[in-house]
Amino acid sequence: MNLLYELQVGWRYTRAGRAGRRNGFISFISGVSMLGIALGVAALIIVLSVMNGFQKEVRDRMLSVISHVEVYAADGGALADWEATAAQAQANPQVVGAAPFVAAQALLARGEDMRGAVVRGIEPDAEATVTDLAARLRDTTLAQLRPGEWHIVLGGELARLLGLRVGDKVTLVAPSGQVTPAGVIPRLRQFTLVGTFDAGHYEYDSALALIHLRDAAALFRVEGPTGVQLRLSDVHAARSVAVELARSLGADVVVRDWTRTNRQWFDAVQIEKRLMFIILTLIVAVAAFNLVSTLVMTVTDKRADIAILRTLGASPRSIMGIFVVQGATAGIVGTALGVTLGLLVAYHVDVIVPAIERLLGVAFLPGSIYLISRMPSDPQRADIVPIAVISLVLAFLATIYPSWRASRVNPAEALRYE
Repeated sequence: MNLLYELQVGWRYTRAGRAGRRNGFISFISGVSMLGIALGVAALIIVLSVMNGFQKEVRDRMLSVISHVEVYAADGGALADWEATAAQAQANPQVVGAAPFVAAQALLARGEDMRGAVVRGIEPDAEATVTDLAARLRDTTLAQLRPGEWHIVLGGELARLLGLRVGDKVTLVAPSGQVTPAGVIPRLRQFTLVGTFDAGHYEYDSALALIHLRDAAALFRVEGPTGVQLRLSDVHAARSVAVELARSLGADVVVRDWTRTNRQWFDAVQIEKRLMFIILTLIVAVAAFNLVSTLVMTVTDKRADIAILRTLGASPRSIMGIFVVQGATAGIVGTALGVTLGLLVAYHVDVIVPAIERLLGVAFLPGSIYLISRMPSDPQRADIVPIAVISLVLAFLATIYPSWRASRVNPAEALRYE
């Protein structure tokens, strides 16, 4: 029996019901197995696509506030020559923007209310070349950050927590005090709030304060910028570019890319994604191994057919090949349906979810609670291809035992009561 005949018989068994009666296009039990595989694959693609969408949404909002790569002085002080460092970094073809900054932690006080804040001293024009937030506010809010005027821009949530409005005064308390004969006196400076921003990321909206670079240097007693921010043409190349810059800039500086600056968050997201992949793969595995019961029942039903084929000269390997084809066909059809359904839903989540919300009268992501009011989705080939391959492999493995059992059928015993 040649391979073509094995494929023909296997495909015929896939379409045939018990005792050769047709039950639609495919038998009910094979259809259930295919449907199980399809739903498992589709669920895996949809869930991972939504997780990718959330990760992309949060990452984009995060990168609208922070730079792709930051270069610090190794001793924690001011960079000896930040302009030379920036020029040397921009020699890398991936670097498309550079801006100096002073970063420090401080307290903001207004009356009895006090909040911790991350203070960033910036040059508004240069900052606009490295962050989207600064580019958006350069000609409006950030234009009011002029040296010596002690103006400040706060995240909208931070301003709300302090009860501040544009034009109000707020006191900034530096962490290091001033030594006097009477002891250490905290170094204070009163700023005027000239604007707020809403980056859509709570961590920055509730803790970031922007002041002019020269005001920050004077307040925190540093001789110049403590670092240089860099923008890259490819945000995904940040880690490799950071390694190259660390090698070229020498040991006097520390280079950190955005994935390391927010390492805990990204590690948590990756762990969650791996766990969801494992859990949902088990669902696909259960569906795939339903093929075992399907093929065992088919082998039992086709014992007489198997015996006849054996008497006509079919080898055990050919019999095994027929049932492998039957199981593999169910796996291939189920996987194809699952990938199609999963991609169809993943690419139209922004339409499907609002329709379900209107139908049920509920909001899955209330804007008053979540920063993201819509369900994002980002299907990626790196997820879809492994899902399809794993589904096919599991379906193939599920066919091995029933097919081997079919090849062991004894023709004489099978035909004894026929």
